[in-house]
Amino acid sequence: MRAVTDDGNHLTHYREPRQARSAATLARMLQAAEELASQVGLEELTITGVAERAGMSVGSIYRRFEGKEQLISALTARMLDRREEYVARQLRAAEPSLSGVMHAYAHSLLRSFAEGGNLFTELLRTRGGGALDRGARTISEIHRFLLDAAMPYMDQIRRPAPEAALDTAARVLLGACFHNSLRPDSFTSEAALRQYADELRDMAVAYLLTPEPGRRS
Repeated sequence: MRAVTDDGNHLTHYREPRQARSAATLARMLQAAEELASQVGLEELTITGVAERAGMSVGSIYRRFEGKEQLISALTARMLDRREEYVARQLRAAEPSLSGVMHAYAHSLLRSFAEGGNLFTELLRTRGGGALDRGARTISEIHRFLLDAAMPYMDQIRRPAPEAALDTAARVLLGACFHNSLRPDSFTSEAALRQYADELRDMAVAYLLTPEPGRRS
């Protein structure tokens, strides 16, 4: 049984699949829920609509989830897990340099927030403290991934406290990516996302490679 948030303050559980076929069914439910919520929004999302989109009975969903809120909590966890995995994968494949790591971080983070349109931010903003707590855990994990990836290149950072400087750069990029996902005129095209991620990378690298004023390089 896996813990998920119900009303943001209490924990409930849904039935964790034990067999491959059951896991595939759960994945189909959550995929259908994500697609439908992206179209109609969370308030208009219904168990009946998810069942129809997934091509299964309403009873099949209720055998897994107690209701809509528990389904949404599972969907939140699924989307956050996917973002953690994506950022970690991109950082592992980054060019072996500080610039390469920041490039992978900026691009993967921006795309993570852009995926699914407004649904991801809507999940975090409207589901209460539980979703925010789960989101904070993902942010902490992503931050740890960046620190691990950048560790071999800490000697390239010219700020007086390299790890603190990297933390500052990471927070600024995270805020910029989150802000972009909230804007009504957010960057969504491939070219615009690539250009904005490059600009964020350049800003972060310039900060990390610039000594504090008054200090020797």
